[in-house]
Amino acid sequence: MKISIYRFVLGVSTVAGMVALYMAFSGRISQAGPFLITSFFCLAYAVRGFSLFKGLSFTISILAVVATALYYPFLFDEINGFELAILITPLIQLIMFGMGSSMGLKDFIELSRRPKSVIVGVVAQFTIMPVIGFVLASASDFPAEISAGIILLGTAPTSVTASLFCYLAKANVALAITITAITTLLAPFLLPLLMKLFAGGFIEIDILKMMWGMIQIVIIPIGAGLLFNHFLSGKAKWLDDAMPIVSMLGVAFIVAIIIAAGRDSLLNIGFSLLFIVAVHNILGYLFGYWTGRLFKLEERDYRTIAIATGMQNAGLVSGIAKVMGKIATVGLAPAVCGPIMGFTSSILASYWSHLTSKSTAPDPT
Repeated sequence: MKISIYRFVLGVSTVAGMVALYMAFSGRISQAGPFLITSFFCLAYAVRGFSLFKGLSFTISILAVVATALYYPFLFDEINGFELAILITPLIQLIMFGMGSSMGLKDFIELSRRPKSVIVGVVAQFTIMPVIGFVLASASDFPAEISAGIILLGTAPTSVTASLFCYLAKANVALAITITAITTLLAPFLLPLLMKLFAGGFIEIDILKMMWGMIQIVIIPIGAGLLFNHFLSGKAKWLDDAMPIVSMLGVAFIVAIIIAAGRDSLLNIGFSLLFIVAVHNILGYLFGYWTGRLFKLEERDYRTIAIATGMQNAGLVSGIAKVMGKIATVGLAPAVCGPIMGFTSSILASYWSHLTSKSTAPDPT
């Protein structure tokens, strides 16, 4: 019965998508919004009924949110004079609190057990991605603040969702959690310095102001989360269960606000920026993977480092763009990164998972 519901919703998604495509090709793309949004939201629900594609549900939901923000930006601008962009910082703090509350001392023990893999992963994150971001930003002809946003994305710590995709890829989840935790804790101190080094030629960077802003939205909330985990873990089960959902909704809302704020700029340079961000993401996987191989790590470890390197914490650096007061320009690259990163990491995780399953399957002969 449930499978038939998923198939019905998939049919609705297909019909709505075809109508949207027809309207786009007939020169009425400005009127295709309701059909495109319906298609994405229905598809996000429908794929949950198919094990091979259910990991794409959140990514497709983000695409639906992006489409909604592009067609109806006023929904994410203000409500009765209250600017919704003000909510970005507390939402990031809430997500960081959730990350801290899910961590404990056991997550850092991995550092002493496998220091080589952790060090390679952390160093790769703060060298490979900023350099790729700088090269791509310098090679493009984007306005200075949008180019700075590409570099900002490159200086970000590992995404908190990297461990999920490492799990799907049958990689080393403990290593992914450790790399994510350490890069996030180091980010308030390294990110401003990297931005000054690589983005100083594009925009003015106030290192101390950026550092203090990051301490407020990273260190303090994670510290509060760690204390919560230590003293109250398991005593507020409703909060433990709610935090992953709150985090996903928070990321979706942040993306919507930024896309709405930068709508005009995005429509002017949209496909070029999407291409640059996609290249940045894919090169992160590639260089992360071969860095792991260069240092002769185990197969599971260099898969993990590939995913951890390529997946940037776009939500966090969106908050930094807000702190800088440049959410509609510097914040654009991080905003479009979310859907791209979710799509590519899902494909990579599925491929590696399938490869592992084949290699461990018993020989029929």
